[in-house]
Amino acid sequence: MSALTSTIISISIIFAGTIIGSAFVFLARKEVGNKASSIILGFAGGIMMAAAILGLIVPSINESSTPGGIYEKIRFIPPLVGFVAGGLLLWGLDKLTPHMHLVGGDQEGMENKKISNEFKFFLAVTIHNIPEGLSVGFAAGLALANPDNNSYIFAVLALAIGIAIQNIPEGLAVSIPLYSKGMKKGKSFVYGLMSGVVEPIAAVIGLFIASISKEITPWLLSFAGGAMIYVILDDLIPESRKKGFEHFALWAFMIGFAIMMTLELVLG
Repeated sequence: MSALTSTIISISIIFAGTIIGSAFVFLARKEVGNKASSIILGFAGGIMMAAAILGLIVPSINESSTPGGIYEKIRFIPPLVGFVAGGLLLWGLDKLTPHMHLVGGDQEGMENKKISNEFKFFLAVTIHNIPEGLSVGFAAGLALANPDNNSYIFAVLALAIGIAIQNIPEGLAVSIPLYSKGMKKGKSFVYGLMSGVVEPIAAVIGLFIASISKEITPWLLSFAGGAMIYVILDDLIPESRKKGFEHFALWAFMIGFAIMMTLELVLG
């Protein structure tokens, strides 16, 4: 498989996962229960954590530690600075963008009474999809810069498959709650679908940035990893443990992590 083919497939499937998940609203008869919500969020957190560590931060460290490379003597700088910058970006978006959390309905960001609660919930998911899209774009950029290295080519595919898998329950977690609050199924599906549109857009942007120079790749990979881990620690794990199903969430996290780790080992 060529690097270009891997890139096209990867960008396509991350959006396909959201579409599939959102489409479950057409089969729904009731809202997502507290136990199911905990499992979904825990599973998504496990996938994202493994993807961030194994698919982004570790490659960032490896890229900055290349013998004879420009970062050899300061190899800790690109992963460290990128990681912190990624977390700061998501922190800033959290503080500035009005949004509502899935569990408990907690609201964050700048207050804006003109925006409906449904749209605030949509924004919450959309914000958190940005680093996922960027991560695929940055990883694809690394693969395209090393077209003869199959490990890079299949690594981006593994990362995209993992994100696509967790996008299925994530899309479901957008469309079904909106439907349960009175929104029509078709409109709920569109909201779920649109929450995932940002991923391929962010992936293309990330790919463009990564193509500027191979030397910025370590910074970019750790940046996406830091942003994803911020989302996990700030939202997914706390939200998954709010309704008394902590151990269901914990094991869902473990299973998600194991699935993503296996994908990285088999395809990476």
